[in-house]
Amino acid sequence: MARSTTSSFITEIPLIVNSKQEAELLSRFQAGRQLYNACLNEAMKRLDLVRNSELYKTARKIPRTKKKERSEAFKKAREQYRYSEYDLHTFATITSKNSKWIAEKIDSNTQHKLATRAFKASERVMLGVASGVRYKVPSRFRSIEGKTNKQGLRWKDDCLVWGKLVLQPIIDPINPVIRHGLESPVKYVRLLWRVLNGKRRWYAQLVNEGLPYQKPQNYVSDGLIGLDLNISNIAFVGDNYAELLPFAENVPTFQKEIAALQRKMQRSQRANNPNNFEPNFKAKKGRRVVVKKGKVKKGKAQWRKSSNYLKASAKKRELERRKAAYAKTKNGSVINEILRHGKHIKTENVSVKGWQKRYGKAISAKSPGFVQSELKRKAECAGGSFTKFSTQKTALSQTHLDGNRTKKSLSERVHRDVTGIANHHRDLFSAFLSRYVNQDVLVLRDAQTEYPGAESLLLEAHQRYLTRKQVSTSESRKPGSPSERVSNKGKAASQIAITSKKLVSILPESACL
Repeated sequence: MARSTTSSFITEIPLIVNSKQEAELLSRFQAGRQLYNACLNEAMKRLDLVRNSELYKTARKIPRTKKKERSEAFKKAREQYRYSEYDLHTFATITSKNSKWIAEKIDSNTQHKLATRAFKASERVMLGVASGVRYKVPSRFRSIEGKTNKQGLRWKDDCLVWGKLVLQPIIDPINPVIRHGLESPVKYVRLLWRVLNGKRRWYAQLVNEGLPYQKPQNYVSDGLIGLDLNISNIAFVGDNYAELLPFAENVPTFQKEIAALQRKMQRSQRANNPNNFEPNFKAKKGRRVVVKKGKVKKGKAQWRKSSNYLKASAKKRELERRKAAYAKTKNGSVINEILRHGKHIKTENVSVKGWQKRYGKAISAKSPGFVQSELKRKAECAGGSFTKFSTQKTALSQTHLDGNRTKKSLSERVHRDVTGIANHHRDLFSAFLSRYVNQDVLVLRDAQTEYPGAESLLLEAHQRYLTRKQVSTSESRKPGSPSERVSNKGKAASQIAITSKKLVSILPESACL
């Protein structure tokens, strides 16, 4: 019998942790990490045995048309070497008892959840989704979750309880998002830590049953949206509205600061690890002779990292984290704006991974893939649809209203239609045409019929985009530009409890995904 599924959402709440509690938590995370690595190693061993068995080789020869017979054959091959989630649960229990201290630190429910996590990682390799697995080092093992909210790691009386550990949360009583999460049933709890401004912060994520809180301004309409995704912006055309919105608008990039830190880290590495670099050499640059730095030697080498290097690395990591957080917030506003005008979305099946090879830094700064995936998730969660169609078969950026196609260079952003209609922004016109694509076929008759009513929407959207672009350019030249107005000091106070039990004023830092 298939396991029943219910909708879920996450409520994240920061925790107050003193030094003694943090030491105990880190000890438990260390035990969980070692158990996870042991389960992952055992899962990969069993997977190799399954793949090399005769039953598995025989199952691969069965035609894919015989689905039931093929599935049963693979099942027998896995059962022969006990490669299943529940067999790995047994292994996790035995390993914990044999080590003694792991059983003292990690409860049985959490042990089973770690085994499930390891099995799913190995299963991705078996199904060809991943090429390999990664064993966790302490800095990469950042979360542990329970199985239910009845025992082990759980949320009880507005506190996180894990054995004898009781962690107090920071709850904003007037935040409707947090209140909605606390009032909803809790399936299980996840405990995690992050590094913010060089300090470790602890959070509890409540996996709630039901639907997340919806802010009044973030309503979802039942309309049709034509979408055109680009590297730096997204165009959409709804029933009564059209817009061309930039990704991560006015987000500070910290390019100068990050570049300066990278140079500092490079100098430190060369000073502390001279044997890991090839010798410097002289090269001609025009009429001058310049000294160029030697490259890193091939092969594995031991690297010494000074305290200055580690400090610079932490500062760089914090700037990158802040940049990603700002971009995620801005792109979230773009997603909500689109869904306000419709939840049935049609768009081209573009490859963001392909863009990454050519426009690496731009994709990293703007995150179009995140917008695309979140739009799909939120639209389907609201009962809408997200339909992709072939880019090659439709070629909307080249198509005119009469069906003719004209190739354009990437720099040509204005669409001049051969039928004599008004000139439109290339992305906006493609978004308009995408509304009338059905099963990889553009229905031109519908597009021609609806165009007179949409012409003013497209022109107004293009004009707003040009105005916004001019204002953004002029603001970036001012000394008080958005990138310079961002303070390096975090506004949220420390979550770390003071040993004298006196807490500084704390602003809640919570989110509901």
